[in-house]
Amino acid sequence: MKTRQLGKNGVEVSAISIGTRWGIDSLKEWNQSRKQISQTLNQAIDEGINFINTADFYGVGVSEMAIGEIIKERRDDVFLSVKSGALINHNGHFLGLDGRPNAIKNFCAYSLKRLGVDVIDLYQPARVDPEVPIEETVGAIKDLIDEGKVRYLGLSEANAENLRRANTVHQVSALEIEYSLATRFIENEILPVARQLGVAIVPYSAFYYGLLTGKMHFPLDKNDYKNMFPRFQGENLEYNLQKVAWLKEFAASKGVTASQVSLAWLLNQGEDIIPIVGMSKPERIKDNLAALEITFSDEELQALNEAFKEGALKGTRYPEAFLAWAAS
Repeated sequence: MKTRQLGKNGVEVSAISIGTRWGIDSLKEWNQSRKQISQTLNQAIDEGINFINTADFYGVGVSEMAIGEIIKERRDDVFLSVKSGALINHNGHFLGLDGRPNAIKNFCAYSLKRLGVDVIDLYQPARVDPEVPIEETVGAIKDLIDEGKVRYLGLSEANAENLRRANTVHQVSALEIEYSLATRFIENEILPVARQLGVAIVPYSAFYYGLLTGKMHFPLDKNDYKNMFPRFQGENLEYNLQKVAWLKEFAASKGVTASQVSLAWLLNQGEDIIPIVGMSKPERIKDNLAALEITFSDEELQALNEAFKEGALKGTRYPEAFLAWAAS
């Protein structure tokens, strides 16, 4: 397994992180999916994927309980990353953020118990709570590091200013943020600042909600949650699928899939890029690992960058109401 260093103060981890947002929202669903998910995670670890990404709100804690059960006998084989601070009810509805120091420490205590471990390797707020100074939230995680309950500090969906401010309190090892061929906004300011500070980038949504897999069709099912995103609506989706058709042809010319090209492009953006890839089926592991072996000529990278430059897709990342809230 190829490895990459998690920030200038971090350890070597697998070049790909496995995402664990498996869609198991209850113990009943976990019991139904236990065999498949256990096989997938164990096989991923066997293949050398040791970087496990989760959150205390995935399945309202069920994801952590599942991981804890699976890694019980192989804790030393994995690097655990946990997000916290997002408030989710039992129906999966978002209620807000809580980055207060006491809340962060409380969330961590429950995560340690559900995971069945003594220490979490990378701990991070899921988003910056606009009601709490980032220094206070990060200060709480620094306390957890000093107490031996957390090893490294991470951030998620933080802008360049918050990244700088957090780093004055404690070295930030990693920034989890959306980044893909379809979403390149971090290249303007966030990525340069992260590199200046020695912070690794851990991209999520490497396939942009499935768009870059080349398997999406127009129109989406009316019950598909992606209908809420402007890029997946009406003419926007029709236009964006034309871009993906080009990507599929590009991939076919190299004898690989659109998904593999998308992941390989991310991996080629720098040794400080460690993408998260959701995998709930064993067969997905080898497909994703194959992307580690894909190389591009300068001409191929130029073609990909031109076809998917910032603004190449129609529609905003999120609905306007969400963008206004995130900017507040």
